[in-house]
Amino acid sequence: MELEFVAAIDEVGAEAWNSAAGVDYPFTRYEFLYALEASGAVAKDKGWQPHHLILRRESQIVGVMPFYLKTHSYGEYVFDWSWADAYQRHGRPYYPKLLSSIPFTPATGPRLCLVDESDRGEVMAALAKALPVHAAEIGASSVHILFSRAEMANIWSQEGFMQRIGPQYHWYDRNYGDFEGFLAEFSSRKRKSLRKERRVVAEQGLSLQVLAGAEVSAEQWRFFFHCYQLTYAKRSGHGGYLPEAFFTQLAATMPVHLVMVLASHGDEPVAVALNFRDKHTLYGRYWGCIREYEFLHFEACYYQGIEYCLREGLRHFDPGAQGEHKIQRGFTPILTYSNHWLADADFSNAVQRFLDDEQLHVGQYLREASEMLPFKKAD
Repeated sequence: MELEFVAAIDEVGAEAWNSAAGVDYPFTRYEFLYALEASGAVAKDKGWQPHHLILRRESQIVGVMPFYLKTHSYGEYVFDWSWADAYQRHGRPYYPKLLSSIPFTPATGPRLCLVDESDRGEVMAALAKALPVHAAEIGASSVHILFSRAEMANIWSQEGFMQRIGPQYHWYDRNYGDFEGFLAEFSSRKRKSLRKERRVVAEQGLSLQVLAGAEVSAEQWRFFFHCYQLTYAKRSGHGGYLPEAFFTQLAATMPVHLVMVLASHGDEPVAVALNFRDKHTLYGRYWGCIREYEFLHFEACYYQGIEYCLREGLRHFDPGAQGEHKIQRGFTPILTYSNHWLADADFSNAVQRFLDDEQLHVGQYLREASEMLPFKKAD
């Protein structure tokens, strides 16, 4: 098997890339990754230099894996700033590092994508040896694989890549049938609280509509991007990582994966949430508003998403990173996984000790957080 690294995804092309990556999970689709590059959201001067792995057998592509050479740790959601700081304090370079991740997207999913799944064990064993060699060749301090599925993360761990866990909060359909069926599983007090939130939204004169990607107008996309920029300006003092051209291109090339929740006050749009979807999962990604309304964020980002899943037969709702407030609204604390290999043996040993300690704390947190779920105790 031959390994090749390319500096732009268009060197591979949509048909060849998607033959390995598939077209269901949205974030490894050629169209998504290409839009990041074509819009300038990821580039060498942005600290996200594409360095995608292509696997060939007898000149045929049999696998792909998105990779980037990173010169910082922004936009990853698995925080290793303290590792970088430790390297710097000891006079050693942490950047560049070699990262397999979906930029700005903390959504669990495939990273190593293969045409033939029966090859996976052999390929992962080979990559576990080849990736550290390649990192040394290009002067990278380390290799990181973020937000893999649990079974893949465990294999990487068995192959010598340290494993890191973290918490997120996801919703799962337990055969609820509809939203009332979902609420029926809540304790009486929690059910009353959630119903109050939804009632207050309506009493403020707000209405919400859910639009499939192909139904969203150019004007609504402009409104979304304005809200997206406002959100980042409030949080971080900048206009966001993603340019308008990124979203415009996605609207044209993969609308089937896009779901927009638009909130209006009368005829005026006031807030918007953008989701992605595949056959089984809804992924909440971006939210913004031009005016604050009580409980509107919960309605647009959580309750409308749950109703959409129940209506469309999606079994899983990943609403994005962070947000402990999701638990009392029926989102279960779950583990996310990443894997890490560091060339420097001393730092690798120190990081392993850190991860062992962190794992104990995260495990304890998940046990305690699960006690905050709103469901009847018998469940």
